[in-house]
Amino acid sequence: MKKLEVPTESLYQAARNCLLSCSVEEKLNLTDETASAWNSGRLCLSGWTSADDLREAGHPAKPELVHPRHLSRRRLGSEKGRLALIHAIAHIEFNAINLAWDAVQRFPDLPADFYSDWIQVAQEEVYHFRLLRERLRDGGVDYGDFPAHNGLWDMAVQTAHDPLVRMALVPRMLEARGLDVTPGIMQRFAAIGDERTVEVLQVILDEEVGHVHFGTRWFRYLCEARGLEPEATYFDLLSDFVRGGIRCPLHHQARRQAGFTEEELNRLERLCAEE
Repeated sequence: MKKLEVPTESLYQAARNCLLSCSVEEKLNLTDETASAWNSGRLCLSGWTSADDLREAGHPAKPELVHPRHLSRRRLGSEKGRLALIHAIAHIEFNAINLAWDAVQRFPDLPADFYSDWIQVAQEEVYHFRLLRERLRDGGVDYGDFPAHNGLWDMAVQTAHDPLVRMALVPRMLEARGLDVTPGIMQRFAAIGDERTVEVLQVILDEEVGHVHFGTRWFRYLCEARGLEPEATYFDLLSDFVRGGIRCPLHHQARRQAGFTEEELNRLERLCAEE
């Protein structure tokens, strides 16, 4: 495979190139190259330009993006249903690559560790996507063969104005919800004997705990920098942005590992009970 070169010394601009690439293979390979360039010191925190007008990430022509209500239920009683569910998870991971690069290129003047963390997330999301794509190809299909929705990226747009809000509502809300539901999905695949997909989902679950933890780390950092109390701020944001979206059960162990406090878990449980 021809090695892609990152055509800039600016991390911000290199991240934007990753974000805006519409080719699946190019986005994956550019992620590898950009991460390598950053880790070896070949990129610097200069050359930032505003992303205020950037409201769409690069994505391929397929999958067709539709409203969630137009997606069929993904029942595991058929091979098509099994592959459709794997495809849906792969699409989440593909969007998560874009979300990581968007955080890098959109929010300037943060510590270098902020960018290192989200570059690591981008790399790991690429790995997850490749694992899931392999499962699709083992079943005779590929990414793009099923319709999908764009809900995860929609939240990126809603939180584009403020890294504190992004950290609260993407890793600490949407991705934390992934920690809650993944064990149940694993059980469904185990019940039909798809142990390889269970193994893949376990890898993803383990690494997603770290991604949510990065969200916790930087959310609290930004709260401290602004003189805000983290727990109160988090629940105020949930109240403002989420109506009817807190669901149970929560994966308490995974959320604790990701930095949620016992009081946060108790308050989330109470919100679930009110649904």
